[in-house]
Amino acid sequence: MFYRSLVRPLLFQQDPEQAHEATIHLLETLTVIESEILRLIPVQTHPALQMEVAGISFPNPVGLAAGCDKNGRAIPFWHSCGFGFMEAGTITAQPQTGNPKPRVFRYPEQEAIVNRLGFNSEGAEAVSKRIGTLRQSGFPLPIPLGINIGKTKVVTEEEAVLEDYRASFRALAPFADFVVINVSSPNTPGLRLWQEKEKLSALLGMLVQEAAALPKRVHQGQVPLFLKIAPDMNQADMDDVLEVAVGSGLSGIIATNTTIVREGATAYMELPGGLSGKPLGDRSLEVLRYLYRQLEGRLPLIGVGGIASAEAAYERIKAGASLVQIYTALIYEGPLLPRRINQGLVRLLERDGLKSLSEAVGVESR
Repeated sequence: MFYRSLVRPLLFQQDPEQAHEATIHLLETLTVIESEILRLIPVQTHPALQMEVAGISFPNPVGLAAGCDKNGRAIPFWHSCGFGFMEAGTITAQPQTGNPKPRVFRYPEQEAIVNRLGFNSEGAEAVSKRIGTLRQSGFPLPIPLGINIGKTKVVTEEEAVLEDYRASFRALAPFADFVVINVSSPNTPGLRLWQEKEKLSALLGMLVQEAAALPKRVHQGQVPLFLKIAPDMNQADMDDVLEVAVGSGLSGIIATNTTIVREGATAYMELPGGLSGKPLGDRSLEVLRYLYRQLEGRLPLIGVGGIASAEAAYERIKAGASLVQIYTALIYEGPLLPRRINQGLVRLLERDGLKSLSEAVGVESR
């Protein structure tokens, strides 16, 4: 394969974060110079792959996870890879540089990444201007756009944290097809405490109220809200999260973020940060199965973490995911991976005698 044999070796000679930033800059340039060509590239879809989740129509179930296009710089590009939706972010209310460098580490033998970026972000106002300009320019966004928001590092007091999320939501939600609330990154001190029942209830309750008051610009109804959770909770904590999520009127859950647990991989056992890629797959799948069984259809799920093939994506769907997301696998497999996953999903559905992806959702977790 051209990417694995030629492009990836060149990229992997560079520092991981520098290679990533150079790639995003190149894609941002392409979206400006080749915008008319990008308009002509059709969205990858198939009648069997089309899904409707939280009132949004998705041309296919494979999405770009948050963390790749953090500041929404290459939004018009991603559909050309075969993605059916994308998620920009995580974006914080205030601009911040994130944690000290180096802070991204590759482990090719495990097809894994460890990052401790710490929500490096241009800030909600800057990103909202970029996406707002794109929306107002008339450039069609052919796939749904999610925007992921998180806590600014220097904000610590509970009321201030709520206002911090409120500021991000007000700046960004008018331009989103759905909003993702990130309380699960391991790289911002104190962030995962917001998965606790009382704090999470206050946060989600406030944002649901904000969503109800939002002018209906992009979306026909209230903007859907998704919660992204960590893979490192026990079942009792997950039950609390589900109780709050359902009770708050949330639209869905994304499972999971990166993990701080290191099992069976001594090469990065001592390195702090969030682990993503194949070593995360089993735990992320386990969490997804548990959530699906506990929810009993009350909320849709998006599966993410360690997905690198059509077979892995199909396994998440059969475990209960209505949609899936990838990012780390894109680094190892290249930009055509979403297209290969979608093509593989069509074959797997045909093999199993299913006419649509929706028929496969949760079949092995019921």
